[in-house]
Amino acid sequence: MQVETTAIEAVKIVTPKRHGDARGWFMETWSRRGFASAGIDVDFVQDNQSLSAEAGVIRGLHFQVAPSPQGKLVRAVRGAILDVAVDIRVGSPTYGRHVAVELTAENGRQLWVPVGFAHGFCTLEPMTEVVYKVTGYYDPAADKGLAFDDPALAIAWPVAAAAAIVSDKDRRHPPLAALPAYFDAAGRG
Repeated sequence: MQVETTAIEAVKIVTPKRHGDARGWFMETWSRRGFASAGIDVDFVQDNQSLSAEAGVIRGLHFQVAPSPQGKLVRAVRGAILDVAVDIRVGSPTYGRHVAVELTAENGRQLWVPVGFAHGFCTLEPMTEVVYKVTGYYDPAADKGLAFDDPALAIAWPVAAAAAIVSDKDRRHPPLAALPAYFDAAGRG
């Protein structure tokens, strides 16, 4: 497994090694020991999967607050996404900045999004499936969001905001300037 630090040190790109032969390939996408040795020492409690029928679907930017914050390990198992993590840790030197990484079924890359970050993605191909492991159970009372189209974030989504396929809920999330201080610089909430 290869682990790359992004422009925001806490967010990591994890690329599992693929072992291929005439039948195809095999890869280990999660190993507690391997991830812990790379500095990602977490317990996952739930796996989630989404299917987006069209290109241009934006899901997010989502996060959960205390008592149920979530770190996420995200990958595309079919199709492709632009995956985005936004630092919402008040006092962090990278507060309000984001990392955007293309994850595809072909490249096998995964994005580690720790607690204290808002997460979202845009599908680049139709019939894209995304799988992600989370460190906290889904908690509707802790479920929050950040406006995907907030100009202050300067996210270069591959689709115009007006043309994006977005849920009504996601269109109502507040901009960064109106977001309460849910997390401190260390990601504690």
